[in-house]
Amino acid sequence: MKESLFNPVLMKELKLRFRSFKSFSGLMFYLSVLVIFVSGFLLVFTQFSGSGFFKPSDSFAMFSVLSFLQMGLVMFITPGLTAGSISSEREKQTLNILLTTTQTSSQIIIGKLLSSVVFLILMLVAGLPLYSIVFLFGGVSPGQFITTFIFYLVTLIAIGSIGIMFSTITKRTIVSMIATYGAMIFLGGITAFFFFVGFSLEQMSMNQSTANLTPFSPFTYFWASINPGALMLTLLFPDMQEALAEIVGISLPIWIVYLIFYILVTVFCLTIAIRKLRANMKSNR
Repeated sequence: MKESLFNPVLMKELKLRFRSFKSFSGLMFYLSVLVIFVSGFLLVFTQFSGSGFFKPSDSFAMFSVLSFLQMGLVMFITPGLTAGSISSEREKQTLNILLTTTQTSSQIIIGKLLSSVVFLILMLVAGLPLYSIVFLFGGVSPGQFITTFIFYLVTLIAIGSIGIMFSTITKRTIVSMIATYGAMIFLGGITAFFFFVGFSLEQMSMNQSTANLTPFSPFTYFWASINPGALMLTLLFPDMQEALAEIVGISLPIWIVYLIFYILVTVFCLTIAIRKLRANMKSNR
């Protein structure tokens, strides 16, 4: 049982990643951005505002902006950690050696993914002391905080899976990275564009119709449901979920669709990566 759970690829990747200066310089940059933001936020709301104190409502505003900032950093950093996992091995001509070992394709792919996920979790945990400032001033419930971090975890695993898939099916790291960041632009920006287009069309059709129609826009709801920014808005501001339900005519919380969609994306991408890992080697011979 112990041997089946032991993954040499994961152990090797963890040792290499946590001994690398580049990894901890990236961690330092990540924490520096958060520290600069929190320090600036406290300075603005205490001294420059003239009040001299920090209210719970200000603390919740800091938590909200910090949550969006951390989600953006997760979406920006994750592709850089995962998009070159397999393609870099191919470029260094070490993938052939890795595939001749007794490790299965599943162990190789999952080991590569988990090594990146563990480092990203380290980054999230390293930022917890900054979040403690929010609890010091109040305004945020522990449940809201835990829910936010759960969806951070779901999002970074899904993005990591996308990066692993592109790294497996492409031969160059640069191509894999561009494709992964393109997927992030689609999930973060294009889905928001489609949502506003669908909302505008729905409003135009309702204004032109003489009958009092009940809005029902499943496609508009879907684009909002898979957008990380829309998810954060509804988690932080429950009134936004009610407003969205009035717009699209669907009262189902979008976090349910978000969770299902990104779990399916994770499973799909990992399945493709596992099946294509050795197939690519055969085609290259």
